Amino acid sequence: MTCYEPAYIKTYNSGLLNQKIKQANEALHNCKLCPRECGVDRHISKKGVCKTGFMARVVTYLPHFGEEVSLRGSKGSGTIFFAFCSLLCNFCRNYHITHKTAGKEVSDNELAEMMISLQNKGCHNINFVTPSHVVPQILSALKIAIAKGLKIPLVYDTSAYDSIKALKLLEDVVDIYMPDFKFWDPETAKLTCNAKDYPEVARNSIIEMHRQVGDLVINEDGLAERGLLIRHLVLPRGLADTSRIMKFIVNKISPKSYVDIMPQYKPCGKSFKIPAFAVPIQKKEFEAAIKDAEEAGITRLEEQKTDFLL
Repeated sequence: MTCYEPAYIKTYNSGLLNQKIKQANEALHNCKLCPRECGVDRHISKKGVCKTGFMARVVTYLPHFGEEVSLRGSKGSGTIFFAFCSLLCNFCRNYHITHKTAGKEVSDNELAEMMISLQNKGCHNINFVTPSHVVPQILSALKIAIAKGLKIPLVYDTSAYDSIKALKLLEDVVDIYMPDFKFWDPETAKLTCNAKDYPEVARNSIIEMHRQVGDLVINEDGLAERGLLIRHLVLPRGLADTSRIMKFIVNKISPKSYVDIMPQYKPCGKSFKIPAFAVPIQKKEFEAAIKDAEEAGITRLEEQKTDFLL
């Protein structure tokens, strides 16, 4: 059994975490922490695209066994699902969570207790799902959780629609970044998320994430400790531009990048209104995506079950 000390412990002990919390909370007065840059004052619970005011809203938290092998291990990834989102893909599998009002607002103390509870259940990490719009709240709660004994890695599970400003607040705090690089074409991003800038933002964000944590490190027990794990959801009819994304990862991030190419796409949310997105992917489309990754030079790929694909 290896013993890894998360990055946030040193940051906490040095007093740097306090500085990050202060900067993050000040930013909420004129919130531009995500690329939408709404500029609302969230301290008085004004709400922008993310529909989140001063307090984070949590839908559920639990040991999750559906994550990547190196995250779930034998006791699960300690997953905290935040409500709402700043990207808002119209095909989101969690449409009821990201687009609709769900869950409840939680205090910093409550969020910290969730982290401790998941650690006490044996979870291998704390996994923040859709966290981009609640970075200040996470940092504030983290300070409380550390004082209560939190000592497992933090996972930042994101769409990659993150601002560099917010990511720098997370430097030496997050151990594992898990962005989903969704698509390359700005027009696809506009059609699905009303975010034509998504591809450029994702490229810059993932470069910054890798600068902070490097390639994914998996210990002798098969558990991820630190680094970058990139997800990529295969879309119907090649709409994700998998080949171009994989070439970018190899050439601009690292040829040792760990990538999870996911076959789970099926029409959800409002995707039925867009003909190209109104069908599930086929097995041959997933196989073509894997081939694109291998031809680009990706050598570290998560294994996937595809029995359910036609």
